[in-house]
Amino acid sequence: MRVPFINFEPMHSEIRDEIIEAFKKVYDRNWFILGQSVENFEKDFSKYCNTDYCISCGNGLDALCLILRGYDIGEGDEVIIPSNTYIATALAVSNVGAKVVLVEPDIKTFNIDVNKIEGAITKRTKAIIAVHLYGRPIDADKVRELCKKFNLKFIEDAAQAHGAIYKGEKIGSLGDAAGFSFYPGKNLGALGDGGAVVTSDIILAQKVRALRNYGSFIKYHNEFKGVNSRLDEIQAEFLIVKIRQLYKWNNDRQKIAKLYLERINNSKIILPDVKLVKDSIWHVFAVRTKYRTELEQHLKDKGIGTLIHYPIPLHLQKAYKDLGYKSGDFPIAEKISRTVLSLPMWYGMSDDEINYVIGVLNQW
Repeated sequence: MRVPFINFEPMHSEIRDEIIEAFKKVYDRNWFILGQSVENFEKDFSKYCNTDYCISCGNGLDALCLILRGYDIGEGDEVIIPSNTYIATALAVSNVGAKVVLVEPDIKTFNIDVNKIEGAITKRTKAIIAVHLYGRPIDADKVRELCKKFNLKFIEDAAQAHGAIYKGEKIGSLGDAAGFSFYPGKNLGALGDGGAVVTSDIILAQKVRALRNYGSFIKYHNEFKGVNSRLDEIQAEFLIVKIRQLYKWNNDRQKIAKLYLERINNSKIILPDVKLVKDSIWHVFAVRTKYRTELEQHLKDKGIGTLIHYPIPLHLQKAYKDLGYKSGDFPIAEKISRTVLSLPMWYGMSDDEINYVIGVLNQW
């Protein structure tokens, strides 16, 4: 049997007719940028996230950059982010001219260790970007407490967490603002690139709305030095179709994760440490093992796809050599990068496919 790491076919086959109709609707309307479809999606997604505003944009990186720029965070400022995350989180900070300040993750959750954040706060710190890595919510209460104490902005990197819930609150509504990605592989993915900022801060929303469109509220009247970062009408219409299915798709991922957690039984494999499966919407199901190379090859030989999220920690990336870090400076992030391996996780996995993956892992 072959089980790919990701497979869009079950998801897309179910909504194929709706997607084609969505395309026809935009095509026949002959309005392709910042039109009715974008407006409708922004209303749908802000309601979904329980926020007052949604401003769509070109991608998840742009969403974070727009938030930082909207809060006038830039040169001379510092922004705290986890040392264990995708490079886009750091790039957003760098792209506005601010300094990246790294804080180690919790080895059990892979998310930023909230108990280590305060030690990284200085008089130059302006914001904390908390990443809900792999779709698992961070400890928002602690981050809120710190942001209130030190007058910081709480920004969620929710690129992997569409639909996740923290203590009854939707991800995206926990802080001052959140950035989402609609890259095709996300739980809510477009058929191309896309992103969005969600917030209940009306001043930020208005500024971001202008910044994403050349800094303009009115055409040819430019208030800011903005950018061109707009979700197009076709992708917006596709996302309107998909958001209706997101609850079902996330529930399916939670079912798969529950089976993995209950039935994978191999002392060489460290499973995610979770109290409740529903704490995460399982964008990624990552395990750890000291024998990753061997396990990766074993699964490949058995026809099972895997991926490493992420093989090189931020502080050791060539792009960030200017920070002056060396191997050993962030040992927990480095340990995760050496031992983590992501298993197949996608809507529509059959029982046979799930059981095959579990069986191969247990026999290893």
